[in-house]
Amino acid sequence: MSIPSPILPLSDGHSIPQLGLGVYKIPDADAATAVRLALETGYRHIDTAALYENERGVGQGIAASGIDRSEIFVTTKVWNDRHGIDETRRAFDESLDRLGLDYVDLYLIHWPAPKQGRYLEAWRALEKIRADGLARSIGVSNFHTHHLDRVLAEGEIAPVINQVELHPRLPQTAVRAYDAAHGILTEAWSPLARGRLLDSQLLAGIAEKYGKSVAQVVIRWHIELGNVVIPKSVHAERIRENFEVFDFALDANDLAAIATLENGERTGRDPDDLD
Repeated sequence: MSIPSPILPLSDGHSIPQLGLGVYKIPDADAATAVRLALETGYRHIDTAALYENERGVGQGIAASGIDRSEIFVTTKVWNDRHGIDETRRAFDESLDRLGLDYVDLYLIHWPAPKQGRYLEAWRALEKIRADGLARSIGVSNFHTHHLDRVLAEGEIAPVINQVELHPRLPQTAVRAYDAAHGILTEAWSPLARGRLLDSQLLAGIAEKYGKSVAQVVIRWHIELGNVVIPKSVHAERIRENFEVFDFALDANDLAAIATLENGERTGRDPDDLD
């Protein structure tokens, strides 16, 4: 059995495994196998979304694992076309039905979709879903600090997490500082810059030093920054490799070298531009 993931506290009293499995672009038919393999490996955190169209497979993988539901942290998200108090609640109910679960551990607004201007309505729906006990925690994804300003000012409770694109080329220093100042954990999607970092000679040198892969070095970098991180894979060997990051630590020189990779590159859209 692999060394288990650290568990990080959330501001609402719950907690989250720091390392999870992301399932973006994994077909529904393959999601069940990937989730089951991840849970067998030692993962206890699975991140999906309505957009991914694989919630049903994720639920099947959880069921097939034989692991008690209480031990597994499940995240899903509402898509941009379902913002609004009633629409968001219906979207949540549909996600819960596809997952085959009685509750989710974390429900997120997937993007702020600011031109629609309805993310505060969606947030009020999330607050009600939480109050009803159907989502234990609620948060946001892809929110800039100015989007968070509005949620914090006008919402009744604060998000526990902000999931953003984050990797050594886009370390999101200002967002992480804002989140930390407001008791919000930062979670990294695209943690390997969609594979663009795997050819880095700098990272390859650090990986050789520890007898690890480049992916393991980058995932370890996230762990040491305090990020929640959700690398994605459908391959059994890569799922296992991505979890084997708790038996080494990067030193100050490594972290300084990795910091030189920052160039502001996004692999996805800017949250202000996606509706």
